[in-house]
Formats: sequence, C-alpha cells, structure tokens
Amino acid sequence: MPRKLLFPEFFRSDRGVLVSLSFLVFLIHVIVNATTAYGYFRDEFYYIACSERLAFGYVDQPPLSILLLAATRFVLGDSLVALRLLPAVAAGIVVFLTGRVTGILGGGRYAQILAALCSLTAPQYLGMLNFFSMNAFDVLFWTIAIYLTLRIVKEDAPHLWIPFGIVAGLGSQNKVSILFLCFGIVGGLLLTSGRKHLWNRNFWIGGSAGLLIFLPHIIWQIVNDFPTAEFVKHATENKNIISSPLEFLVSQIMMMSPFTFPIWGTGLVYFFLVKDVKRFRFLGWTYVLIFVLFILQNGKPYYLSPMYPVLFAGGAVAISSFIGKSRRVWLRTGIVTVLLIGGIIAAPFALPVLPPEKFIAYSNALGIQPRPQERHEMGKLPQHYADMFGWKEKAEAVARAFHSLKPKEKQQCAIFTFNYGRAGAIDFFGKELGLPKAISNHNNYWLWGPKQYTGEIVIILAKDLGELRERFESVQLVETIPCDYCMPYEKDTQVFICRGLKQPIQELWESIKSFG
Repeated sequence: MPRKLLFPEFFRSDRGVLVSLSFLVFLIHVIVNATTAYGYFRDEFYYIACSERLAFGYVDQPPLSILLLAATRFVLGDSLVALRLLPAVAAGIVVFLTGRVTGILGGGRYAQILAALCSLTAPQYLGMLNFFSMNAFDVLFWTIAIYLTLRIVKEDAPHLWIPFGIVAGLGSQNKVSILFLCFGIVGGLLLTSGRKHLWNRNFWIGGSAGLLIFLPHIIWQIVNDFPTAEFVKHATENKNIISSPLEFLVSQIMMMSPFTFPIWGTGLVYFFLVKDVKRFRFLGWTYVLIFVLFILQNGKPYYLSPMYPVLFAGGAVAISSFIGKSRRVWLRTGIVTVLLIGGIIAAPFALPVLPPEKFIAYSNALGIQPRPQERHEMGKLPQHYADMFGWKEKAEAVARAFHSLKPKEKQQCAIFTFNYGRAGAIDFFGKELGLPKAISNHNNYWLWGPKQYTGEIVIILAKDLGELRERFESVQLVETIPCDYCMPYEKDTQVFICRGLKQPIQELWESIKSFG
C-alpha cells in the first residue's frame, strides 16, 4: 500500500476513529482556554503556589499533580493554555480509553463511538478537565485501572495486576480517592465469580507495588500529624452539602447530563442482568459499593464521576446489540444526534464559552439557576465560573496599600488572607506588582507558616476581620473591592492595614489554623 494511504486507512479503523475523537476533545479545551473571557480558577492559584514549594504531600492533596504542574510551568510558562494543557491531554485519553473499554466488552465501532461521545459530551468531564486540578488526572487513573481490570478478567491475565498496582499507586499519589475504586473492584470481585482473580500472587505483588509508590506520602502524613484527615473531617462536617441517596443520584444524572443517563443507566442494568456478561458483573457491584460509600461519608457528588466511562461502555454495547437485533438502524443516527445536541446545549454550563452576561441570559432562558456545590450562598454565576473573577483586582488593591507604606514599613509588612485563593492570587500577580509572598491560615499555607514576620504591620485582605480586629493596636480600612461576578463571600472584599499585633505571631498562628 502506498505510504500516502496509510494515514487515511488508520483513521478509518476503530482505533483511528477513537484517536480522532480524542484529538477533537483536546482541541476543544485548547481553543476554549485560548479564547475565553474568564480567568484563572481560584484553586489554580493555590496549586501554582504549591508547585513552588515541592513536597511529598500537602494538606489537601498528594504531590503528583503538583509535580506535573511544576514541570509544565518550567517548560511552557503560566498562560491559561499552558497550565491547562495536561488536563486537556487527560480528557483526550479518557475519551480514547472509553472506546477501548467498550471494545473489550465486545462492542463494535458504533458502540465504541457512542461510549466515547458520552465521555466527550458529559458536562462534568468538559468542566472538570478544562482547568488544572488533581481531579482531571483522577478520572484518567480510574479509567486506566478499570481498563486493566477488564483485561485481567477477560483475558485471564493475572500479570496485569502488577501494572494495575502501579497505576493505583500513582493514582493515589494524585488523589487518594482511587482507593475507593480499589475497594469497589475488590468488593465487586468478591461478590461475584470474579473472586478467583484475587487468589493470585500477582494481585499481592501489584498491591505491594502500589503501597510502595504511595509510601512517601504516608510518611509525610505521619510526620505532619495527618493533616489530610483533619482536612477531610472539617470539609465533611462544615463544607460539603449533605445529600440523601435520591439527591445524590439526581446529582449524578445532572452532572453527567440527562442525555447520557439512558446510556449509563442501561450500562448499570447491563452489568447486573445480562447473562452474556456475567464475568463483568463485578463492575455493577463496584459502582453500587462506591455509590453507597460516598453516601455514607457525605462525599460530594462529583467524587463518583470517574466511574462513568465503564458504564457508558456497557450501555453502548447493550444499545448497539439491541439496534442490531431489532434492525432499527435509524436509531444509530438518532441516538448520536440527540447526544450531540444535548452536549451542545449543556456545553456553556461546563465550558466558559459565553461571556458572563450572555451565560446568565442563556441560563435564565433555559430556567437553570446556579446550584451550590458547597454550603455557600450563590451569586449570579455557578461557583466554578464565579471563582474565575476578581483575583487580579484583589492583588492590585493590596499592591496599592503596600506601596502606600514607607520603605521601612514595607520591609516589615506581612500580607495575610483567610483563604488560599486570595493568598495564591497575591503570590501569582504580586510578582509584577512588587509584593512579597502572602501568608495565610488556610490549608498548606498554614503549614508554610508566618515566615520571618513579627506582626508589627500586616496588610489583611478579608471580607471581615472578625475577632482578629481585636488583636491589633490599630486597624485602618484602606479599600473595598467590588466584584459583580464573584461568589458572595468574595464580593466587596476589604483591604486593611493593621499595626501592632498584641501577641507573638507564632503564638497566634497556632490558634488560627483552618483546614477544610
């Protein structure tokens, strides 16, 4: 075959079609981030701050994603496109693997395309994999682990438990939630005939490899008195919304799109009821076990989102088989068309493609109002959009206060905030504004400490000083920062110049720790 025909032939193959869809979703993310009117997400400022202080762990996350971010910044810089390039790559790989998982389950080209399109259009994936966070890589690690498990079961390939363990170990160094997947898979296998795959030395070798990879972070937790356990406890009790099982299920449907629900819902039924796939029944139990576990632990609904590629795959195989047996070929085009239309309708809620006012008008026209993801009052925009506004303005306001000080005061001045978003924004934008690094009592900023500062003069960026006001000899309100699109707790943030801390700052530091 002439060389010029090799590429067209590849892209006409099943794998070639999946590669094309993977590149499409990658391209969508790159274009959106290159053209968006929105800014950096609040957590990205914190991750950037962490990437400048590499460690074996952080209060709210293991180190792998931060290490990847540090490498990305070193090579590509700090633009939105650069920071979000690896999540875009992860999005593409997830789409590709969704199709490959479908193939392992016996699905042909149509089934693979259908499942891949579900992963491509699901609003949760479009949104969560469009900015930098450990969650983007969490979906990828879960999908790889499930892909390997399917091959172990289908091919009776116990040697794959070793790469499974390595993936689980790396995944746990990204986000510990992959341990829930391991729990679900082992539990699902124990509840079905698949339990035989656990009685193999490679399973234990793989588990040991995963534990060895995760060990540095475990040691870091021990050395630092298990800060993540404290973080999770506070977040569960004070931050996460408590959902009933029905509310949690409805959140899954809305999060992954009502248009994909018939497919993944069919997939769940498929794993439990279809005799031909009895050996894969453990996947249905895996989903149910993790679902129940998150309900019991008051987990956020999105914690379960990495589980859906395999349900998309199962549903696509079942639907494709039904179409083939019923000879209703027209359903193929109809289902894909509805899925694409649904994806287009939902896209503005996941990707920042509409300017704020146009998005608000679009949301109102559809009768969809922002729903809280945490126990906070909502503003005009959903939280994941609202948290992309106002950060540079806050840093600039702090800079105005800082540069109003005398030279000697600048040398003594600390900049303090009550949350990592504000502190991270000051650190990020402050480089060009001539600001020192911020300090904060929130999460890993608390571990980094108050540095060399004495508290003689402190600029505080806060909504309200609260009890901290009484700890200074004098407090001067310098500026109030308006922000129309911010979350309510970030609107009208104020800049204070505080002088004369009444107690040693190290003593104060111990009492103001905030994990959660």
